Amino acid sequence: MNDRELHNQCVQRIIELANTMKDEEIDPRMVSAALMAASGIYATYTVAGNAGALESTGVDKVVAMYRKNLEHIQERKKAEIQSGGA
Repeated sequence: MNDRELHNQCVQRIIELANTMKDEEIDPRMVSAALMAASGIYATYTVAGNAGALESTGVDKVVAMYRKNLEHIQERKKAEIQSGGA
């Protein structure tokens, strides 16, 4: 399995967990907020470890990465909608 396939598989597993929580009648906005919090915690861990924290420049880098990723997701979603695949 290549990195892209593994990435997509990881994303799908997280979405399945989020949908399970939604199906347990947890507000999707709460699930989304929890996913964002978990992602921020894990991003910090991957850079600074369990005992560390990000400096403001590190926070800026993570925010820029999230923004770029979200913009990419939205471009793909719009293209999907325009092609009738939504």
